[in-house]
Amino acid sequence: MKYVGAHVSASGGVENAPVNAHNIGAKAFALFTKNQRQWVSKPLTEKSIALFKENCEKFGYKPGQILPHDSYLINLGHPDSIALEKSRNAFLDEMQRCEQLGLDRLNFHPGSHLKKITEEACLTTIAESINLTLDKTKGVIAVIENTAGQGSNLGYKFDHLAYIIDKVEDKSRVGVCLDTCHTYTAGYDIKTEAGYKHTFDEFDSIVGFQYLKGMHLNDSKKELGTRVDRHHSIGQGFIGEPLFKRIMNDARFDDIPLILETPDDSLWAQEIALLYSFVEANHPA
Repeated sequence: MKYVGAHVSASGGVENAPVNAHNIGAKAFALFTKNQRQWVSKPLTEKSIALFKENCEKFGYKPGQILPHDSYLINLGHPDSIALEKSRNAFLDEMQRCEQLGLDRLNFHPGSHLKKITEEACLTTIAESINLTLDKTKGVIAVIENTAGQGSNLGYKFDHLAYIIDKVEDKSRVGVCLDTCHTYTAGYDIKTEAGYKHTFDEFDSIVGFQYLKGMHLNDSKKELGTRVDRHHSIGQGFIGEPLFKRIMNDARFDDIPLILETPDDSLWAQEIALLYSFVEANHPA
């Protein structure tokens, strides 16, 4: 089963996210459980938590179809100890919010070395940050998103993801989210049929599909290997529709949230319908 959706608004309360997802025909959704551009937000109220769970049940969204995203401010590999502690506290709060909402995964960008420490030192710090957070929480998987490699961001190589996972103590609570735009602009040629096969064989060999807990389906405004993170609507960028047709008919991407983060939210319902139209008769949607 393919669970396609979008990163919908939780404006007015997290309980509105499942409603917004349902309204665009989504079978999955992503959301921010707090304002993603603020370090501190008010705690979730009991009322919001109850309504969120009620609306998820009403519209048929189970935890495995929901991929919450943490704040963009967090850097779990920060080279400065005070800033690192601030990020770790914020990440713990995000994981605890997921616990409260009954969600089983949290998607996050791994971190940046800011050109002040080595890549290896940064990746090790990220893994330590994850271990510290997992020790203080239960049931929520830390889902590392691959990046485009813009600036000093790490996570743009499958080896980076594997390095972090290797140092996480509880392997049952760590996973990966692959973003198609990030993957392409990081230098993995998923556009061609041969490149698609090679890239995902490499991913399976280095990381392993057992760790794949979600995907972001985005076309790209930038070319292969540019290491620039600019999402585009499906079929309108440099990647094109054939990649998404392959994904929609590839069983390796079944039963995980497939989330649109494309820039024009007025097209989301149309894009979701388009993606489902790609499913061939022999592959259940």
